[in-house]
Amino acid sequence: MTLRLFALCVAALTAMPSLQAIAAQAGKVDPDTGAATWETQADGVTLSLTQIFPDPARAFYLNRGFPAEAVERYATACVYMTVLRNDAAPGELSFRLADWSVQSAGSERPPLAVEDWMAQWRALGLTEAAQIAFRWAQFPPQQEYAVGEWNQGMLSTGLPPGSRFDLIARWTVAGKTFEGKLENVVCAR
Repeated sequence: MTLRLFALCVAALTAMPSLQAIAAQAGKVDPDTGAATWETQADGVTLSLTQIFPDPARAFYLNRGFPAEAVERYATACVYMTVLRNDAAPGELSFRLADWSVQSAGSERPPLAVEDWMAQWRALGLTEAAQIAFRWAQFPPQQEYAVGEWNQGMLSTGLPPGSRFDLIARWTVAGKTFEGKLENVVCAR
């Protein structure tokens, strides 16, 4: 990546008011790949989203036996490497992706469900091996983490490339609901 492109990416991230206005949210750009990461910490929990560009997503699934049409559908669905860590919450963290919100252009809905993708892959007749590869690469639809535990996986919002959105992640600890918010996240082009 050229120095000029890197400087433009850094300038775009630092110009985002939400990255400066919210102390708990941070952003960075990988100088080698150009992928942007948004991260927030709240109540002992860390949440981060890192852009997955369409070409690496295409390569990943083409190499696992997906037909080009299916690969394109997923690769352009605004995909992120998502990490959720229970660093120091006061107990076991429990979440369901169905409780999370993607807010964009005046609408709000959960991220795209893994089961909805799986239904599409079954309808297309993808091999069992391809379906397993897909399922295991995705961020889990629900999970529980003790302190010190974490997970990562791909998460798709279904938004078009270049879209901006806020993500509100919700989880419970000891019956109490908490949330972390990532603002002004940008889908890879």
